[in-house]
Amino acid sequence: MAVAIAHKSPEEGGRDHALEEHLLSVAHLAASSTVDEPAAQLAYLAGLWHDLGKYRPGFQRYIRMVNDAHIEGKLPHGSDKSHSAAGALWAEKHLSDLRGAEGRIISRILQYVIAGHHAGLDNWEDGLKGRLVGQNAKTEFEEATAALPSTDILCPNLPLPKLADLPIAAREEIPGQFALWLRMLFSALVDADFLDTEAFMNPEKAVVRPRETPSMADLLDVFNAFMAIKTQGVVSNPVNRLRTQVLADCRTKAACAPGTFTLSVPTGGGKTLASLAFALTHAVRHNKRRVVVAIPYTSIIEQSADVYRDVFAPLGDDIVVEHHSNAESDPRNETSRSRLACENWDAPIVVTTNVQLFESLFARRTSRCRKLHNLINSVIVIDEAQLLPVEFLQPCVDVLRLLVRDHGVTVVLCTATQPTLTQQNHFGGKGLRGYISGEVTAIIDNEAALYAALKRVRVHLPADLNTAQSWEKTALEVGRHEAVLAIVGRRADARELFERLGRELPTGHQGLWHLSALMCAQHRSEVIADIKTALAARRDAIARGEPANPVRVISTQLVEAGVDLDFPVVFRALAGLDSIAQAAGRCNREGQLERGDVHVFVPPKMPPPGLLRQAAQSCRLVWHDRPEDDETHALSDPLALERVSRYFARLYGDATSLDKKGICEALRLQIDRPAQALAVRFRDASDDFKLIDEQDGATVIVYHQSARCRDDVRALVGLLERDGPQQRWLMRKLQRYGVTVYRQDLQRLIQHCDVREIPAIPGLYVQHNDLFYDPLLGAQVSGAPGDPASYVC
Repeated sequence: MAVAIAHKSPEEGGRDHALEEHLLSVAHLAASSTVDEPAAQLAYLAGLWHDLGKYRPGFQRYIRMVNDAHIEGKLPHGSDKSHSAAGALWAEKHLSDLRGAEGRIISRILQYVIAGHHAGLDNWEDGLKGRLVGQNAKTEFEEATAALPSTDILCPNLPLPKLADLPIAAREEIPGQFALWLRMLFSALVDADFLDTEAFMNPEKAVVRPRETPSMADLLDVFNAFMAIKTQGVVSNPVNRLRTQVLADCRTKAACAPGTFTLSVPTGGGKTLASLAFALTHAVRHNKRRVVVAIPYTSIIEQSADVYRDVFAPLGDDIVVEHHSNAESDPRNETSRSRLACENWDAPIVVTTNVQLFESLFARRTSRCRKLHNLINSVIVIDEAQLLPVEFLQPCVDVLRLLVRDHGVTVVLCTATQPTLTQQNHFGGKGLRGYISGEVTAIIDNEAALYAALKRVRVHLPADLNTAQSWEKTALEVGRHEAVLAIVGRRADARELFERLGRELPTGHQGLWHLSALMCAQHRSEVIADIKTALAARRDAIARGEPANPVRVISTQLVEAGVDLDFPVVFRALAGLDSIAQAAGRCNREGQLERGDVHVFVPPKMPPPGLLRQAAQSCRLVWHDRPEDDETHALSDPLALERVSRYFARLYGDATSLDKKGICEALRLQIDRPAQALAVRFRDASDDFKLIDEQDGATVIVYHQSARCRDDVRALVGLLERDGPQQRWLMRKLQRYGVTVYRQDLQRLIQHCDVREIPAIPGLYVQHNDLFYDPLLGAQVSGAPGDPASYVC
């Protein structure tokens, strides 16, 4: 009888990967990636039994014939071609024989992760339960066990955890505790399966995957050296002295015990590097494994990632992973090759989006979940924490608290406008199940004094916050200033104002720049660099008493975080108070003026119904009662901290729900009814937890080229089409050339030959017509998903 195999390598006359070798390797890898001993014991069993169904004769025939036979969804229809049910049923039989009713409950945990290791975690009641009692599953189990796998696989001599050691309680204090713990176990299994498969299927790639990465202490040493050089010769002014104090406070508070921290610092106070100082110092002090920075906008990620790459350049190119979904394939079109290309966050510093982080924490798919166990014992910095999604605020706060309490994570909520996330009774009519007294530590002890010291702008409000202003008038007002930044809420608005201003100015578009997320990341980075250079040249010319060139920028909100531009004048379309505060942070950022000027105007078209309209309306109401003639009054400043607190209370209170889709109830553990023991609705929670509807967006790789762009994007796309998505460096590089467009526009773009689909990655597209991408304005479409939006994945 031929030795059972797990995989067959793709080359002609490919090599065989022995099934027992694969199962043992996955078991060891999975057990080493868990948070505690009970989880390690279950992870080992899951590894041993996850591919038990591959022992069946029918599957062995197919695995030798079909290259993707180990991807269940890619098999031809037929009852002998699945393989993940046998291990799930064996877990129930074997553990019930060993421990009776207690063993049956423990086996339920293994059934979720084994049966889902390709298709994803499922609901129990209306999904997995029915599948495992079906005839196909029974046949798979009978055929697999009849093939007589070794005793080392079927009946390992290992201790089993006790129920008392597992996160199982009749009533969870925080709903979703068991669900998150099980997802971590699932993550350990699927990542181990991916890595062992990769080592066999693509040994060249496995060899270059870093085995030894620099320690957190190494990173901290390099960071300290970088900061020592950066601060040499810095002018001692009030702003820089306060930034130095913020940095010192972060280093000091890093010694505190792991938990949840807030870093509340006005925009321009040096949060990006100060939060990194805290994270690295805390990681060294408390033996944390990595730092994960979550940022709300894809458009900002490259800015922060570039800063971190500069810091850690002496340690090589693999220290910082920049991960968002612009270059990911559709999970519905997964193949064995695309599976191996997905991220598992195996780097010391990970920079990602809020969408990627939170959707992964509630995901069911293997490609999204495989990274989760690498969050264990890490430091997670939530940048711009005020942008946590209101309609999902309750499950987001719950999962952050659980990460800290059960998985060794330290969370830093970092923002200039800190949201109120403590226990409340008025949020959404139900009240937020938030942080309790003593659960959160403020890094800055006297926040009010810091904000007062860093006040650098005057905010000018329109006489009537309900009367819209035409683009013609806004263009005239902006055009009166030679150094000015105007921020609008819509990409179409940015284009409208840019083109109108270009017609109004005698110099046309000279000295005028446009920024929006319809430009790819590489293009945006270059434009921002040009703007910074122009601003520095203008300041130098003025200092010499020479004529200075104008610098005017029209942008969407992508510049409101992570982009350190400094203008004397800023215009901001009416939006949420937090957004306007962020815009103000681009005005007189370095404190060179006594006060900069921020002008708020009401645009011709308000945001569509939803969160952004609620935010603008909440801002209107908070500003309605302002003591305009009394500058000494605590509320005279439209951006006063007390106004910010009132704004968030109103914004959250006006939200229809802080858990609009019922995520918490879907993940609530059912154990008090024996028939539903450990019944969790993983599929429902995952399908409903979408910060952006993935059906709306499609990614197009564009052929942006400039004198500073060293990549030949056409050649990179050609390499992708030839070899597929297995090369992670290639996928990461192409992220910088992705633009997201509405799927509703896609058919028109395809029909007009503007874009075409990349065969190697169904669901990913590439520019086909040279007219599709404008060198000034980016992609030539009317809008894009999330336009306007708080999040862009």
